[in-house]
Amino acid sequence: MSDTLDATFAALADPTRRAILTMLLEDDMAVTDVAEPFEMSLAAISKHLTILTRAGLISQEKRGRVKWCKLEPDALRAASVWMQGFGQFEPVNLDAFERFLETELSQPGDEA
Repeated sequence: MSDTLDATFAALADPTRRAILTMLLEDDMAVTDVAEPFEMSLAAISKHLTILTRAGLISQEKRGRVKWCKLEPDALRAASVWMQGFGQFEPVNLDAFERFLETELSQPGDEA
């Protein structure tokens, strides 16, 4: 379980990856659509997506010639259970998590 938590928290540590998760809360997206709002190469976005996939936070599948990304709804369960052990955290509510990410990512001076 430690490796899973390490991968989850490492993936969440990067603001670009958190922004990608926020985008995927809405719906599945093609990799090219995920990359569109970011000022970085498709290769750089692919590296971020690989980290999110390895952490189990998203899944990727090829549909025809297009690679799609999908948020894995239970991906944060282990992290939530771990945080509950401290008695200070509620179970992760994805709607609340989305609002948190949107707030964090819309801070003035932050660029995702």
